[in-house]
Amino acid sequence: MKKEIKDIKSLTNTEEMKKSLSEAQKALLNLRIENRLRKLKNVKSINLKRKEIALLKTKISEKELTKNAR
Repeated sequence: MKKEIKDIKSLTNTEEMKKSLSEAQKALLNLRIENRLRKLKNVKSINLKRKEIALLKTKISEKELTKNAR
């Protein structure tokens, strides 16, 4: 997770962040499906993916707010 956080913080382009957000949301959906089918070994990965999505949404909104403030 720490590596992913560093990757997210290094993103500067809003389009890249939105692409990463979309991919993370798809991955979360797959994790939830696997959990329901009892195929998921590490249930904590769902919470980590949710935190990653929250961080991405925060960074996107920060970028948009600073862009609009100028």
